[in-house]
Amino acid sequence: MSEQTLIYEKSVPGRTGYILPNTSQSETDIMSRIPGKWRRATEAALPEVSEPIVMRHYVNLSTKNHHIDKGFYPLGSCTMKYNPKMNDVAASLPGFSNCHPLLPDSAVQGCLQIMHELGTFLGEVSGFPAVSLQPVAGAQGEFTGLLTMRAYHAERGERRNKVIIPDSSHGTNPATVTAAGWTVIQIKSNADGIISPETVAEAMDETVVGMMMTNPNTLGLFESNIAEICRIVHAKGGLMYMDGANLNAHMGIFRPADSGFDMMHFNLHKTFTIPHGGGGPGAGAVGVIAALAKHLPSPVVVKESNGQYKLDHNRPHSVGRLHAYVGNFAHMVRAYAYCKALGGKGLREVSENAVLNANYVKALIKDDYDIPYDHPCMHEFVASGNRQKKLGVKTSDISKRLLDFGMHAPTN
Repeated sequence: MSEQTLIYEKSVPGRTGYILPNTSQSETDIMSRIPGKWRRATEAALPEVSEPIVMRHYVNLSTKNHHIDKGFYPLGSCTMKYNPKMNDVAASLPGFSNCHPLLPDSAVQGCLQIMHELGTFLGEVSGFPAVSLQPVAGAQGEFTGLLTMRAYHAERGERRNKVIIPDSSHGTNPATVTAAGWTVIQIKSNADGIISPETVAEAMDETVVGMMMTNPNTLGLFESNIAEICRIVHAKGGLMYMDGANLNAHMGIFRPADSGFDMMHFNLHKTFTIPHGGGGPGAGAVGVIAALAKHLPSPVVVKESNGQYKLDHNRPHSVGRLHAYVGNFAHMVRAYAYCKALGGKGLREVSENAVLNANYVKALIKDDYDIPYDHPCMHEFVASGNRQKKLGVKTSDISKRLLDFGMHAPTN
């Protein structure tokens, strides 16, 4: 039988690929419980095939999808390109996967230790002394950061309502600001694709909550004016937020807190080996400076003097809970395993290789594609299809052709 045969063409009346449990109730009795508005007027025209045919059908469908285990998947910064299976195995260990979130702290010391140490690892990478692992997405990490900003200003009796966002920042930033009930002030990048301090100074005043920046930005360029921009925002009482979506470019090389940022979120599902492609569950840990630590979501894992770990719920200045229990714990295990396997030196090498590879690919294609900002890039760069468009070739055509060679088109 041809592999291209549709499953409907394989259908044989009366053949089934399942066995239902015995029940004393008739099909009519069961159907009568379903409200009439939800029932079909006619029987669903489903194929009647055996169990092996059903299995082969879905396996064949799965092989038509392109995924990281099948071929190269250079999805910009938006997902990790390498997801070691070892880390999936670690997250699946019975002590982790079967751990009930309502167990007392004394019964989950190992889990709490992993969370505490992972927070320490992230703090070392970023320079932030306090980290919350609770947010389960980058956007939720952003929202946590903005709630922290609000708590900080409210404590000082300030009512600010604007946030500065460059046009080269991560796309979720403006939406998060709007969700927080504030107004977005968008500023433009300069001719080199980065933000000029003078542009920030024009937009910054005492009504501005703070500024959100992605560094390196979505053009793949490092914002070299960071220190001066932070000074300008701080001089007017604002806070600096770094979107950590592109952390893969500078782990072990550049520490955001050292340059003046007050907080950032980590996309564990982008940088720390969690397979997030296709919209899967994420983990958006947030790091903050010491002055903001008291506002982090509750509870926070703390290590007591006797060496025991506990969830500290007594946090009167916290912005509250952002997610049930402690967040996506299995992702924390994956990230922890990744950090332990690589160590500080290995994490730095990840970033060095990412930057080297991006610049290498850019050099390979620059004669065939327009590069809007032809400067040394970080872990990604932007290429334009304008030259090809003049020849009647769309970027979607190029994307589909790349699949013919076993490579998913790069996106951002």
